[in-house]
Amino acid sequence: MSDSLFADASQRLEQALKYVSLSDDATEHLKYPKASLAVSIPVRMDNGTLRIFQGYRVRYDDTRGPTKGGVRYHPNVSMDEVQSLAFWMTFKCAVLNLPFGGAKGGITLNPKELSKMELERLSRGYVDAIADFIGPDIDIPAPDVYTNPMIMGWMMDQYNIIRRQITPAVVTGKPLSMGGSLGRDAATATGAFFVIESIMSKLNRPPQETTVAVQGFGNAGAEIAELLSKAGYKIVAVSDSQGGIYTKQGLDIPSIRQYKRSSQGIKAIYCKGTVCNIHEHEVITNEELLALDVDILIPAALENQITEANVQDIKAKYIFEVANGPINSVADKILEQRGIHVFPDILVNAGGVTVSYFEWVQNRSGLYWTLEAVNQQLKEKIVKETEQIWAISQTLAISMRTAAYVHALNRLGEAINAKGTRDYYINGRVYG
Repeated sequence: MSDSLFADASQRLEQALKYVSLSDDATEHLKYPKASLAVSIPVRMDNGTLRIFQGYRVRYDDTRGPTKGGVRYHPNVSMDEVQSLAFWMTFKCAVLNLPFGGAKGGITLNPKELSKMELERLSRGYVDAIADFIGPDIDIPAPDVYTNPMIMGWMMDQYNIIRRQITPAVVTGKPLSMGGSLGRDAATATGAFFVIESIMSKLNRPPQETTVAVQGFGNAGAEIAELLSKAGYKIVAVSDSQGGIYTKQGLDIPSIRQYKRSSQGIKAIYCKGTVCNIHEHEVITNEELLALDVDILIPAALENQITEANVQDIKAKYIFEVANGPINSVADKILEQRGIHVFPDILVNAGGVTVSYFEWVQNRSGLYWTLEAVNQQLKEKIVKETEQIWAISQTLAISMRTAAYVHALNRLGEAINAKGTRDYYINGRVYG
């Protein structure tokens, strides 16, 4: 297998192409990103030294509209990773029928090593470097790994300074006071919850009889764990970058979230008011969590968590990808052969970009929605597309991942073909 994450991501496209009638033009068009930008960002650190950080932005495809995608701050960020994430975003937007193409951005660093003032200078410097590459009708950044509403607010403000105008629609995931949308902070998890509920009802799996393990107890992972817990699912294990906890009796997720906010750690505790007690639990690694015998496994951390190296250890019956690309293409095939059902990232975690779209619409109209209206529209969109992908999967007897790509390719192919194809120019007539 190629070491390139993008080459691995492209394998999913090859599989789906067997089930669609796509023009040669569309196939060729989707092989390459539209534009890629690498920038150097000089930052004056608090101690007076100058550091240069490497930043990236990729606009993969804008056939269906301006590109959309998050910005991540992480030591592993590279052009290959950003291009792969932009590729996935292209299909994610098509799956949800959003008028966007796919993009992604990132800066290579460990954000935990920077002060808040250094992070602000870095974020503003990134926008300085890419300002001509983004815009509300060109490319709209959003939060991703280790970025948040405050960082998005800095980016929007810097863009406003450069353009000498107020342009809230240039980024999404902003603070509410700067034009952000209600529901955006929890949108990825909320959308994933709607997908899980829709699928589990089809499989006749009641929540009370369903065990869940969540790898990645960050914003999306912690939120989906709490939503599922409140719905009656038994969350038996969670983990973050430092490790995890497990107890077959189930965890009290709100208490664990409260503890993590105050201590930056994870312990199996139960809180009543301000009094918290530690419950008996096992301390496990992220690798051990992935191998637990549970009904639902939710990878909600980073890409390539399940590969050919550990795929035979997986015992879960169903995997819902809240992270982007947590399973590589080789492992994907093995899981399918073993009868383990994988529900893909381009559907499961699409709640974030969907509510980002709602935020963009609100910014441009100047009319802002209630939380109930946001979540209702999110549910309608997510459930509708889940139903359609499920139907494709059942009709063609293919995996939900391949069905999701087939669904997206049909929409992308139609948009690309509308601009003219070889067959049109060689054999068609302009009129009649």
